[in-house]
Parts: sequence; structure tokens; C-alpha cells
Amino acid sequence: MYTLADYLVDVIKFMNCDEVFGVPGDYNLDFLDHIVERDDMHWAGNANELNAAYMADGYARKRGFAALVTTFGVGDLSSDNGLAGSLAENVPVLSIVGAPKTTNMEKHLLVHHSFGDGDFDRFTEMHRVLGLNTRDLTFDHPVDDINELVQSMINTGKPAYLTLPIDVAKMPVSEKLRDLIPSQFNLGATQTPETNQLVDTIMEFMNQSKHPLVLVGHELKHLHLGASIAKFIQNNQLPFTDLALGKAAVDEGLPQFIGTYNGALSTPKMKSIVDSADLVLSIGAKLTDFVTAMFTQSFDDRKMISINNESVDILGVSNHYMNNYNFKSVVTKLAEQSLSSPRDFEFQADPVESLKTTDAPLSQDFYDQALMAATTSGETLVAESGTSFSGLSPLTLKPKMDFVAQPLWASIGYAFPAMIGSQLADPKSRHILSTGEGSLQLTIQELGMLIKNNLHPIIIIIDNHGYTVERLIHGMNAVYNDVPSLNYTLMPKAFGASDDQYLAFDVNTENEFTTALQEAKNHPEKLILIQAHMQFNDSPASLSEMGELISKRNN
Repeated sequence: MYTLADYLVDVIKFMNCDEVFGVPGDYNLDFLDHIVERDDMHWAGNANELNAAYMADGYARKRGFAALVTTFGVGDLSSDNGLAGSLAENVPVLSIVGAPKTTNMEKHLLVHHSFGDGDFDRFTEMHRVLGLNTRDLTFDHPVDDINELVQSMINTGKPAYLTLPIDVAKMPVSEKLRDLIPSQFNLGATQTPETNQLVDTIMEFMNQSKHPLVLVGHELKHLHLGASIAKFIQNNQLPFTDLALGKAAVDEGLPQFIGTYNGALSTPKMKSIVDSADLVLSIGAKLTDFVTAMFTQSFDDRKMISINNESVDILGVSNHYMNNYNFKSVVTKLAEQSLSSPRDFEFQADPVESLKTTDAPLSQDFYDQALMAATTSGETLVAESGTSFSGLSPLTLKPKMDFVAQPLWASIGYAFPAMIGSQLADPKSRHILSTGEGSLQLTIQELGMLIKNNLHPIIIIIDNHGYTVERLIHGMNAVYNDVPSLNYTLMPKAFGASDDQYLAFDVNTENEFTTALQEAKNHPEKLILIQAHMQFNDSPASLSEMGELISKRNN
């Protein structure tokens, strides 16, 4: 018998999702049977719901869609911090919450995982208030509800939320619906007269500009539209930059890339190009505090065309362009456009000086340069908020490299499970994680899942005795910025790894660190864990400057 649960799983599979994340609970167990019985999908199974949400976020950034399954109340709320991060940064994760039987909810029974007051609506309402598109599936048109919810994710790139009662999941539906799934969703971009008019307006301003600059961001990246803008940039020889929120939205290996922009903390060479631009075409970007050095960008809306998923602003005017507006349509239409006189721009990057390693104690600035030098084309670099993100995001990636981080929501502990999700989504790209020990202690439980799935990333743990980014803002020597000291090199064994599955290194000097990186490259078949010790008050130069800016703003 083909059921609504079967249909929902088939839709998830159609959306290019082979892994489903979450934690079992009695309200979702029957639904999980429909996943584990398939040979073309895998139930990942997490240590807790928060980790599952982070992991789904990392997976969706690569695949364009992810599914997260929790149980009503306790599991649902445990995942919400991760889901909120997906909402903040436009990552399409479908949260599926197993709910009590419809009859029990209609009778307002005092069942477990509730507040014992017979009210089963407050969790959906809470997610609606947060800004998610929500559905409570019932026996009335549940297939339509699923289709509408998933289509909204396709259109917006945002997460969505649905509750699936036990009895509704078992509802028989026609098996013919499976064959109709491809026709139910519009994955492409529909061109309209309004789209053409808006693109014509954009091109008119671009042609009038003498020094245009393209700024790309996370909305473009998470809807997988970077290739379209790359075509537009290359065809017209336009200089472009990205923000660290959305870094690698367009391949940073292109000769038109001038570097990752960060307001007043940008390099002088890059800053001069941005400052001289008479028009900034911003596509899918948001000028948030951490990626503009506390709003120190040199341009404002008077010389900006901002094209975002849900808004358009042309030189400060935003109310004339939203009729029948579709972000994907505008981006794909732009890809075909040519300037009346294409620019002739290629950026000559400053040469990277070869690193001279010594037995000096490992420092943060050396660490960042050495790690980036050791990367290769096609790899994925994952950076936790704080020292890792601040030190690595300004550096230019090698061609076809990807970069995963969460600088807007900036929830510590995110990067480790997100890296696992991203690695599962893209197994051909070796992942390199840089995280601090303070962040890792929140989510290290997923090391067991990583080992169980025999994944082979490189995990580098900056061990500097606490929350360095917080020390720089306030409380350099305060006890609340300290964390317990752990021996991370013992962790793989403790979480079930066999001796032939991993290599672990404990490093204190420049030479020890570069040697460990080389060994990691020599063993792509193994999990590599590097515990890198640094001084508690050492930080990337960019983070020290950012800390001063934040401290001044907070005071």
C-alpha cells in the first residue's frame, strides 16, 4: 500500500536528498520505516537534534535541499537553533516533525512531549512567527500541502516546517502520484515581461557606469546560481568580490576576482578598487556586521543595485520592481547579457610568499597562511565562527574550492556537524575543518557518526584555552571565557575508530603543523585529527581589529 509517508519520502528523494538527518522518537518511528526500507536513501541518525539540524544545513548548502526528522515537542524544540540558522542564512532544510495521532490532538488529550494542557498548535505557531513557511498535515489535501511547501523552498531557498501526525502518515494515496512528482515542481526560472524590464533597467545603469563592480552573496550561492553570474562576469570582464557570508558563491579562481571584501579591514589594493567603483551590482548579498567590519563599507544604496531573493533596490528606490518578481529569473536572464562595451579587467593578485617554517611556537597568522597554502583545488574548507572564520575568510580560495561558514547566525558548534553533512553531500570533495576547542565541545558527539560512516576529512582543532573571540571583545582573562582542557587526539579511539581509520597529531610548532598537514595530504583514505596548540591571547590580525570595532560599538 502506497501511503502519504511514501509520497513525502519520494519527494525528498526527488529533491536530490539521499541522506535524512534526525533523531528517532515514538511519534516519527513509523515514518522512519519508510526511509530505512529503501536502498536509495540513508537514515543518518544523529546524537541529538541540534547536531542533526546543523548537519542538514551543511548538506543543503551542497545539495540545495535537506530533510530533518524530529519528534513532537522535545525533539522539535531541540533542533530549532539549527533551523533558525538555516532561516537566517537562506538554507533550504525541510523540518519534518512526527506528531501525535490526529484523534488524540482533536480530543486535547494530555499526552507526553506536550505541556499537558491539550494545546498542540503552539509549536507550529512559534515557527510561523519566526518566519518559516509551515504546514500541519491533515487528512484534507496533504499532498497539495507538501507540494506547496517544497515549492516555496525551491523559490526562496529558505527552510520550511511541517508536522506529520502518525495516522496522517499512514493515509493511503494513489501510487500514480509518484510518477507525477517531476511535474509538480518548477525547478527552473520562468521569464516574464517584468523580469525582462528589470534586467533591461539594470543593464542600462551598467552601461552608463565607467567602473562597475559585482558583489555576490549567500542567497546566490545557496540557490546554486553562481555559475550564471560567473558567465555574466566573464563575458563582460567585470571585477567582482564576495562577502564572507556567501564566500565562494562564484569561483574565486576566476581572474576577475579581487578578494573577499570586509569594509575597512579589506586589503588596500582591493579597497581601492571598491572605493573607485561608481556602481555596485549586489546580487544575493547582505551587508551584515561581521562581514563589513561593523558596517564600514565604502558604498551606500545611492550607488548600488541590490538584487535579493525577496527585494530589489536600484539606487535607493525599491518600490517599483516587485510585480511578478522572481530572483532566479533575473539572475538567469542576466547571465545572457552583454555590456555595450565590455570592460577589460583581470586582477593581478599579490604573489603569495613561500612560508618559511621554523620551530617557533605555532601562531594564528602562520596557521591561517599554512593551512590555505596546503589546500588544493576542489576541496571544501569549513570554518567555525571566531578565530577560524576571521583568519581564513579573507584569504583567496584556490579554483573550484568551496567554503562553508555561518557568520550571520554565528552559532558556535555549528561547523563540525555542518562539515559532516557537507561531506556526505559531496563525498568527492575532501573537507577540511578549522574549529576552536570551545566550539567543538558543544557538538563533538557527532564524531561517532563520522567514524561510523568512514568519512575522511581533515579536522584541525585550535586549542587556545577558551573563547578567543569573546576575550578580544571583553574579558581577556575572565574565567567565563575559559573551557576545559581535553586531549582531542584520544577522541577518535574513544568514539569507535579502529587504528587503521585515522591519524592524530598533537602540534605546538610551525614545523610540527606543516608536517601534520603534509601527512594529511599523504593519507586521503584516513580521518586526520590535528590538535594545534596556541597562546590563549593569540588571534588573527583581522580578528583583533574586529574585536576593537565590536568593543567600541558595544560601549
